[in-house]
Amino acid sequence: MADSTWKDGILLKIVNLLTYFLFLGSNLYTIAAPRSIYYTGKETYITPAPWAFLIWSLVHLLLLGTVIYQFFPGGKAVIIDGISWRFPLLGVLNAIYVNLWASHHFIVAFIFALLVSSCVTHIYYVVKKYHSSQSAADEVFVHLPFSLYHGWTTVLVLLTAFEAFGNNAATQKAGIWTKVFVFLALFFLEGTAATYAFSSKEGDLPASISIAWALWAIFAHQRSSGFIHWSALVFAVLSLAWVVKGAFSRNWKRGGGVHLDGERDPLLPTTS
Repeated sequence: MADSTWKDGILLKIVNLLTYFLFLGSNLYTIAAPRSIYYTGKETYITPAPWAFLIWSLVHLLLLGTVIYQFFPGGKAVIIDGISWRFPLLGVLNAIYVNLWASHHFIVAFIFALLVSSCVTHIYYVVKKYHSSQSAADEVFVHLPFSLYHGWTTVLVLLTAFEAFGNNAATQKAGIWTKVFVFLALFFLEGTAATYAFSSKEGDLPASISIAWALWAIFAHQRSSGFIHWSALVFAVLSLAWVVKGAFSRNWKRGGGVHLDGERDPLLPTTS
């Protein structure tokens, strides 16, 4: 069987490139717009500090590597043969979501946030289940961006839900039910970060880190309600603890700190 060349699956490769620059790039265009949407959007009691959204820049930078890596044999196997047309679908859904969110159509944006999350989840499942990392390029340009993306969309769904159905923090004080729902949302995020960190022997630290990043941003921004402010701090600290513990466990297992087979053998030969 002949080795694959960069021309294999060329149609999808071109579509992926167009998707990246025309659709996923809409995030960058929106961020760069004079409107400064992160400062003029609806203020809720779970809104994070604007710097939380810098994670988009990291994800997009990594995805640029993804669409370049698809022209190499290792990238072609996972991106073209595995992820396939899900990547263009994700780009279109993401662009619709971002533009709806930027124009303050929050209820419809929430629906598309769910669709984006569903599409990312499907890609995430394909990558993790069927395409284990075989090289540093696989790790950096496939596993890392989609892990970050998957964790971040969990945050986006909750943020958009509060924008669509929650109180406006600029005009309404946080009542008891608002505090309850925000507390549950923060608890859910912290629990999800822990789940990512310990989801497998290797864990998924990038996804866990993206959620921890968001929790710290919520803590930094939420000042009008002491209960929400300090609750966010507690959950941010816990999420960071899970990240650190997960990283330590991962490095310990990789570095040879735990050996369950050979090290149990006796040091000296037994005698009859």
